[in-house]
Amino acid sequence: MSEAYDRLSDVATPHKARRFRTRSIAGILVLLGGTSLAGTAIWWSNAPLATPAHATPAAQPLAEVVAARPLQQDLPTRLGFLGQFAAVDAVEIRAQVGGALTGVHFRDGDIVHKGDLLFTIDPEPYEIRLATARAQLESAEARVSLASRELTRAKTLQQGDAGSVENVDQRLSEQRGAQAAIDAAQAEIRDAQFDLNHCRITAPVTGRIGTHLVSPGNLVAGSRTASSPTTLLTTLVSLDPIWLTFDMSESDWTQFSNNRADATGTLSEPVEVAVGGTQDYTHTGVLDFVDNAIDRSSGVIHARATLPNPKFDLTPGAFARLRATVSPPAPMLLVPDAAVLPDQSNHIVLTVNKDNVVTPKLVQLGEARGTLRVIRSGLSADDRVLIDGLVYAAPGSKVAVKDGVIRDESQNGEHH
Repeated sequence: MSEAYDRLSDVATPHKARRFRTRSIAGILVLLGGTSLAGTAIWWSNAPLATPAHATPAAQPLAEVVAARPLQQDLPTRLGFLGQFAAVDAVEIRAQVGGALTGVHFRDGDIVHKGDLLFTIDPEPYEIRLATARAQLESAEARVSLASRELTRAKTLQQGDAGSVENVDQRLSEQRGAQAAIDAAQAEIRDAQFDLNHCRITAPVTGRIGTHLVSPGNLVAGSRTASSPTTLLTTLVSLDPIWLTFDMSESDWTQFSNNRADATGTLSEPVEVAVGGTQDYTHTGVLDFVDNAIDRSSGVIHARATLPNPKFDLTPGAFARLRATVSPPAPMLLVPDAAVLPDQSNHIVLTVNKDNVVTPKLVQLGEARGTLRVIRSGLSADDRVLIDGLVYAAPGSKVAVKDGVIRDESQNGEHH
């Protein structure tokens, strides 16, 4: 056995050891004789198995992707915005006179027209006040009549040297005072009539009315002076036409203003509007207002479009998408929206070069057109853009490329 170990120790090189291992193990098994098989098995399991020097790992297959050149079309430049509808006229209906509310003459949420009766307030106190003012007018008229007759007699006496100038002046003053009382009484009548008329509260505009906030039987406060609080009865918003308000970024405003045919003329640019979260731009309107300054804190400028709403289906407060055409048709590149990847505040598109190596490109996006996205810059017409298999394509890796085609589904209904 010692001789067998000596022979193993004499092996000087690895390749000699591998050639001799089988003969050595066989010899050791013979020499061990009655040694337990378990011990032999342990010695065998601990023997290292050498790997042939010429063996190499199996090559990994290339990821399969689909690439296509961008779709080229002549399209007008359009800007898109998210806006919110607002009423042209939004009115708080408040009582101008105080008293007991006696009637509500509408149903909550109704469409009401200008001049329709909405509320009534107990008119009796104002009828009494009006009657008092009229009585004061009659009294003032009687005093004027008396003062006029006395003035006439005073002038007659003066002409006959039976009266003095002072007496004429006194009668003239009394007549003018009586006339002033008539004017005051007439003003009091108009004031009392005004209050009486406003016991009937009517709709100032046509639109949709809200819920009534005060029920009949309650006392409401009313005053024509700003210092006294009044009771809010309900709200009313006009619906036709309706405004769509939105904000433009400074770059969008610059692009819009630079492409206007007449930058100094009246603003009346046509716009298209999609409502209900869809991409169907079925409503049209006019962009007729842009504010006079860009907000320094947010960097945006406020704008507004006006839309007809004869069916009252557009509601103030709802959101909608708006797009405006700012330039005539010009060649543009489009890629599938799904092929554009966000990268923090930027966007990238994965392309493959002539060696089929994935190369990302930083792009500037334009508007969405169906399932496609306009690329303003960063991409050329000869670039091959990955449109499928993006999850398997790491930048810098080599891929197996299949040729694809990008199609405009909105025109032919085909899929890319």
